[in-house]
Amino acid sequence: MTYLVTGAAGFIGYYACLRLLAEGHQVVGLDNLNDYYDVNLKLARVAQLESKPGFRFVKMDLADRSGMAALFVENKFERVIHLGAQAGVRYSIDNPLAYIDANLVGFVNVLEGCRHNKVQHLLYASSSSVYGMNHKQPFATGDNVDHPISLYAATKKANELMAHTYSHLYGLPTTGMRFFTVYGPWGRPDMALFKFTRAMLANENIDVYNRGEMCRDFTYIDDVAEAIMRLKDIIPQPNPDWTVETGDASASSAPYILYNVGNSNPVQLMDYIKALEIALGIEAKKNMLPVQPGDVLETSSDSMPLYNATGFKPQTSVLQGVKSFVDWYKDFYRC
Repeated sequence: MTYLVTGAAGFIGYYACLRLLAEGHQVVGLDNLNDYYDVNLKLARVAQLESKPGFRFVKMDLADRSGMAALFVENKFERVIHLGAQAGVRYSIDNPLAYIDANLVGFVNVLEGCRHNKVQHLLYASSSSVYGMNHKQPFATGDNVDHPISLYAATKKANELMAHTYSHLYGLPTTGMRFFTVYGPWGRPDMALFKFTRAMLANENIDVYNRGEMCRDFTYIDDVAEAIMRLKDIIPQPNPDWTVETGDASASSAPYILYNVGNSNPVQLMDYIKALEIALGIEAKKNMLPVQPGDVLETSSDSMPLYNATGFKPQTSVLQGVKSFVDWYKDFYRC
């Protein structure tokens, strides 16, 4: 098949492209290569992808309405995996308009492209951040998510609502994936693991927010990629028996579904740091700080619906995953 993968130079997008190419699909990878983090890392990912047969890279901004429309018309994509977005909770506090352009305007351009070009299935990235002020653990896709605590989270919730509208009005099958703290080789430099590793190798302090009293459902990138590959072939179907009053909020009478993609094994931040200390053979010098605005203190994923649908449940341990990241980091940065 011919796939469009947006955010192809990004962390998850890179892995999704690799897996699709390994399956023999044709892949058009789109990215605007913005400078939110090191562009050289993005270019290195693209170079890896361009060495594979069946891949073509397109540099374009998701908010480019005419460019996106033309891209869909020219390529006749059968399926779309939308992973491009302006990421980052903290960055959204200082740069809110970047999230409107990429995450709202960009997403409606993707929806319009799918609608007008008979795309069979749209999979798109949501986030565990949509759970916002929820305290019940683990987070389930049927939970109310009307109280986000960052603009980033609000745009991801908006994406789910926009997708549902297109599923209802135009019969576009959409699958939303709420990712839980994805980490691993080729990861994002703005994420804690990358920052901690860089600082510890430079003998610098690491900033530990909320004085370490945080818990995350860390999910290894290979597990995330496997979940995407399995979900791409499970196309949501309309369910005329579903109602708002009696149905689960993650589904609909329209061809629409939401899944948590998480490890379902939350880890304390201090244990995550301990795994990194073991992998590096270095004791971290910790700068204990208060919680930052927009941070959710605990995440835990109910991923049973993902298992029920695909037979797969992410399960890579933090010790394994962190070691793999450290091995990649040392090789990539020659340190």
